[in-house]
Amino acid sequence: MNVHAPLALSLLNASASAFAADVAEALSQHPKKLSPKYFYDEAGSELFEQITKLPEYYPTRTELGILRSRGKDINAIIPKNAALIEFGAGATTKVRLLLDECDFGAYVPVDISGDFLHAQAAELRKDFPGLKVLPVNADFTAPFDLPPDIRMMSKVGFFPGSTLGNFEPHEACAFLRSARAILGKDALMLIGIDLEKDEKLLHAAYNDAAGVTGKFNMNVLVRINRELGGDFDLGAFVHRAIYNRERHRIEMHLIAKEPQTVHVLGRSFNFRAGESIHTESSYKYSIERFAALARGSDWEPKASWTDADKQFSVHALMAAE
Repeated sequence: MNVHAPLALSLLNASASAFAADVAEALSQHPKKLSPKYFYDEAGSELFEQITKLPEYYPTRTELGILRSRGKDINAIIPKNAALIEFGAGATTKVRLLLDECDFGAYVPVDISGDFLHAQAAELRKDFPGLKVLPVNADFTAPFDLPPDIRMMSKVGFFPGSTLGNFEPHEACAFLRSARAILGKDALMLIGIDLEKDEKLLHAAYNDAAGVTGKFNMNVLVRINRELGGDFDLGAFVHRAIYNRERHRIEMHLIAKEPQTVHVLGRSFNFRAGESIHTESSYKYSIERFAALARGSDWEPKASWTDADKQFSVHALMAAE
């Protein structure tokens, strides 16, 4: 290890230090694996918004369809004047459907991407002037404090987009338990879950013809180069997404085209030809398997809705006693 690496780390802020430490650990592993939360810098967030509009990418439009068509059913189980807490808030397209349909007293978007978070919050304040919009810049996978303004309100968690599928099953269980602890007694949780389906549809959704998903995947290397002084040659890696049938998940990888050595924060990391960095898993569930996961994570399934083709689902969970 280069003796200057600890000094370099000490000069980074806390968030960047965590990024640096996680990257160093990920690149030291065999196989190499990096958390997908690091996709979402400003460029990554913008690329993901492009992905959601691609013809191959069904999750966003099907989830939006469920939220529109089942809005009255969802409203019927939401306490009036509750606080809506969105874990991993991005673009506001989905939450606007809930805010239009339901009588919320406050909205608390929580996300690690601070600039994007505050920009979206400012737009919501203009469009919903009577709503308290209280952004929290935090890693939603770790414990965080809710704003004091909502202490006496009923709490409704919102976790759309099948982001839970990016977690390993034990991590998904830990997140749901953490969310239960943050939201408290009698809380409700609305969560989007991608369902098992034909593998051809899955392959197309993560290997789009325009190559946007590949750019999104590759952007994590751009970020490492920019923020951590890395020297990844982007042309020496290729995006690949495959379906792991045994584990019910899509896997995204960055594959080294040839043997190479990469430097990050004064450390050297070797790659063999064909070696990958596993950047994301996206687990697909059946309704029954997700309900079992929820029950084992301090939540009780209350209702679930799907689109007509049963490609996607939205679940309402109640905090277990």
